[in-house]
Amino acid sequence: MAHDLPHILNWRRVSPLLTTSGQPSEAELAQVAAIGVATVINLGPHDNKGALDDEAGTLAALGMGYVYIPVDFEAPTQDDFERFCEAVARSSAQMVHVHCIYNARVSAFFYRHACEGDGDKDAAFARMDSIWRPGGVWARFIGEERRIDDPHLYAGEDY
Repeated sequence: MAHDLPHILNWRRVSPLLTTSGQPSEAELAQVAAIGVATVINLGPHDNKGALDDEAGTLAALGMGYVYIPVDFEAPTQDDFERFCEAVARSSAQMVHVHCIYNARVSAFFYRHACEGDGDKDAAFARMDSIWRPGGVWARFIGEERRIDDPHLYAGEDY
């Protein structure tokens, strides 16, 4: 697609109006704005290694909306998921970019979102699987009970 930014960590295009990735730099956020993204949804806590010091300020300066849903990687919650679903639904008429630090949280959220009836489950699984295979609490979060006792596996490192 002409408006993709594959140099951003784990960049994925979900639809013409929806992209995801790991943490973009400030310069990369300017590129995200340049392709028409109106709102950024961030699932990565600001205190994570690699997070920007003032992402909200950077996005405001670029004229973009910002939704911050800090998801604890060790304990994703139903409330986190509901806030995510609401933010995605509110932004569905405009171009949106959703990120976290690695695109693990995001890809798992979109997979669960698809499993619960809003999207293509197979495509969402393929996007997630191209980044990681969740184990533990994340396997439980996405309904993959058979992987609850397994470690997380990361594409390119573990498979």
